[in-house]
Amino acid sequence: MGGTEPASSSVGFFPSIGENEPSRQPLSDCKVWRNPLNLFRGAEYNRYTWVTGREPLTYYDMNLSAQDHQTFFTCDTDSLRPSDSVMQKAWRERSPQARIKAAYQALNVYNDCATAYVLLAEEEAATISDAEIFFQQALKAGESAYRKSQQQQHLSSQHEAQHRRDTNVLIYTKRRLAMCARRLGRVREAVKIMRDLMKEFPILSMVNIHENLLEALLELQAYADVHAVLSKYDDISLPKSATICYTAALLKARAVSERFSPESASRRGLSTSEMNAVEAIHRAVEFNPHVPKYLLEMKSLVMPPEHILKRGDSEAVAYAFFHLQHWKRVEGALNLLQCTWEGTFRIIPYPLEKGHLFYPYPGCTENVDRELLPAFHDVSVYPKKELPFFIHFTAGLSSFTAMLALLTHQFPELMGAFAKTFLVTLLTPLSFVVEKIESIIPYNFWHQLTRL
Repeated sequence: MGGTEPASSSVGFFPSIGENEPSRQPLSDCKVWRNPLNLFRGAEYNRYTWVTGREPLTYYDMNLSAQDHQTFFTCDTDSLRPSDSVMQKAWRERSPQARIKAAYQALNVYNDCATAYVLLAEEEAATISDAEIFFQQALKAGESAYRKSQQQQHLSSQHEAQHRRDTNVLIYTKRRLAMCARRLGRVREAVKIMRDLMKEFPILSMVNIHENLLEALLELQAYADVHAVLSKYDDISLPKSATICYTAALLKARAVSERFSPESASRRGLSTSEMNAVEAIHRAVEFNPHVPKYLLEMKSLVMPPEHILKRGDSEAVAYAFFHLQHWKRVEGALNLLQCTWEGTFRIIPYPLEKGHLFYPYPGCTENVDRELLPAFHDVSVYPKKELPFFIHFTAGLSSFTAMLALLTHQFPELMGAFAKTFLVTLLTPLSFVVEKIESIIPYNFWHQLTRL
């Protein structure tokens, strides 16, 4: 129900990294996925670096993106077209300056090179508005290339590969334009672009554009529309995500959170709607146990990576970065989450890795998250069941007593001398205090007090 993802039937539409690189992530539970809400390199990630001096993206994360770009935006026939040949080399360049220079070279060769505009929008544009201008140029060029390759896709396998590449470029460009509109406050326009894109390309369920749509609808507070999207994608046969599970929990919490009180709930018991909300929170927390600490601001957020690990800390960061404001907007939702989320770990069988509603939690998430998240971020580790303090205290006291008994049996004279010295050291301050009291308090009063 969410531990693994079904294999994709069409690798042309943004395949997962796990499918492209089986040697890097041999376990299906630890496949790395492209973040549906990843930020813009030039307009957001680079600006963060300019201000703070910190690199928000790791080399591993950027290397995965480089592989994505080569898969999405190149094909075998690129060598036949000079501009595409230049861009094929550009995506392999390690230096951002070299990639930008190559993109301009491609535009000098052919002014309607859509992938060159995409690269400039992602990496050279210093603001979202600049990125939107580049993407609009990419859309114009991409639509022309898509129509042309659509007519020729049945001629040969090479034409089919070119059409698949042109389709990827068109989908990517429209999606990023929707994200630009969302960033610039034109939320309704962003929703329309996303809906049209999902209608035009139904296979987009595998690139998770519905997660972009859910976030935009929450910004509009269109909760009925959010519920309609969830009813389609929160299905037992479809893969889960933190966005799906926590958005479902937010909707159910919204129905009861405004009037929820832990004291009154403990007296009268939970109502049916409150029980449904609590169960939805438990379900979400079991899927990704790292999210609540970010929503409750018990941990500091960082900029989300370009790739995430389902059920890992990287997914939790990416979700909370955009959805914290939606939880704050619903009155009482965070209070309900705070009161109930830790109860999840009492429901899951011990050891916690057995799972309850989902497949067992994968044990490889910590290592992968450390590769995806920057070094200055304290990576969240799956919470282990903690024993109460009195159990730790009793165990420690028993161990200490057993050690003393063993030492006394082995070295009786040495331990006797040690015990005598310890008692003398302990009682010396007490004797000093008694002498001081005797010198201050009259003898008769002190004598009567000690007799009592």
